[in-house]
Amino acid sequence: MAAAKTEENGTAATGGIEALRRSGMMAHLLDSLEKGQDIGHYGRLVFAMIARHFLPEDELIETLQQDKDFSEDQARLLVHQVKDKDYNPPKREKILDFQAQQDFPIIQNPEDPDDGNVYRDLEFPESVYAHISEYYEHKTAAQEG
Repeated sequence: MAAAKTEENGTAATGGIEALRRSGMMAHLLDSLEKGQDIGHYGRLVFAMIARHFLPEDELIETLQQDKDFSEDQARLLVHQVKDKDYNPPKREKILDFQAQQDFPIIQNPEDPDDGNVYRDLEFPESVYAHISEYYEHKTAAQEG
């Protein structure tokens, strides 16, 4: 898989929709958005947390606005919150926790352990993996200390 090229600030410069469609879950979210469906608060959050690494900000905002219940201002605010907090793409277990809090199914087949595993399906910028490693190093040090 080809990695998305990133700019200095960590936002995606290339990769785009095609790269996101390598994940069945992201293809499902994209298809639903293209139909104008309401993918729910957590569906939009998960989409933004992942897609920000593959889409330029304007395209991400535009894609989120396809949700019939989501305005440009709301999309812009969500994208800025996700970037400001520098959220990593969520693990499958976290996505299932989110899904339990809304009607729209983010993961279509929760019984399939691969469905929703974006780290298996997508190649993120190296900074995402470094951030995760740093988190676990701090966590281990805190437990030992």
